[in-house]
Amino acid sequence: MTDRELDAAGIGDPALRAAYHHCRALNARHGKTYFLATRLLPVERRPAVHALYGFARWADDIVDSLDPGLDAGRRGEVLGELRRSLDEGLRDGHSREPVVLALADTARRYGIEHAHFRDFMSAMSADLVVTDYATYADLRGYMHGSAAVIGLQMLPVLGTVVPREEAAPYAAALGVAFQLSNFLRDVGEDLDRGRVYLPADLLAGHGVGRELLRWSRDTGRHDRRITGALREFEALTRGVYREAAPGLAMLDPVSRPCIRTAFVLYGGILDAVARDGYAVLHRRAAVGRRRRAAVAADGLVRVVAARLAARRRPRRPAAPSPLPTAVPTAVRAASCPPVAEEVA
Repeated sequence: MTDRELDAAGIGDPALRAAYHHCRALNARHGKTYFLATRLLPVERRPAVHALYGFARWADDIVDSLDPGLDAGRRGEVLGELRRSLDEGLRDGHSREPVVLALADTARRYGIEHAHFRDFMSAMSADLVVTDYATYADLRGYMHGSAAVIGLQMLPVLGTVVPREEAAPYAAALGVAFQLSNFLRDVGEDLDRGRVYLPADLLAGHGVGRELLRWSRDTGRHDRRITGALREFEALTRGVYREAAPGLAMLDPVSRPCIRTAFVLYGGILDAVARDGYAVLHRRAAVGRRRRAAVAADGLVRVVAARLAARRRPRRPAAPSPLPTAVPTAVRAASCPPVAEEVA
């Protein structure tokens, strides 16, 4: 977190500033795609996004990568400790855990429903015991907590030009679309963790089971049945992007370039997978640097246009609000964050 972002968001308490800095560092290290897109937001809104994604990133690390030596039982205990810290932070606004402190502050500033965070934690707990999903409906049930609620958490920060409840289904669908893209890209890595997120009935329709996936992963060999299943999952994911797309126009114009950039970059994962011959069991597909740079540059142009348009619109008297007036779910690092930084 740059001090300029924190100053613009009206965050002055030293402990809070340190907590937001911690969240930003987590996102810069892990969530490269969304980290870039976030830099296209108005400067005062960026800390809130880092708080939301920093918390999600930390919980995911506990489940997957915090310490390879931890078994599921110990991970569950650590996750339970985080859940208790979350409940206390949301209730009291205080926590010794930096990601919780920043999250609780953001939730208060933007009036984000606490149920979204609890649903997310329930999904993280499910990852410790659930290793596959029988149907797409079952997978969507899981993704309500792991992905849809992320979009719902973000919506108050991004702002809308329609009633928030009208935009909510599209925000939820976009969170799901992003996660489905990651599921497709990470089939091999998830299999190594003992998980298969592709629905079992979809796989079975192509004659694919966990054993065949494991064989392909271990031998490096391809199988047309696996390719067919992955192609169907790609088509399913593209359908969710189409479901979410109308929501982009419902966002505050100054937020649209950020989300549109994420929309294009995450969708680009699907293109990269297809271009690579659906070899996700053998290597990770990635959006090229030139493509990322081009999308970021387009986003920058849109940011400038949106802010110029906002300045030309007549100002309306601000409505009274009970909230303070000072307000704030991964491809490789993009090549142009310094350019994006200049939009503020």
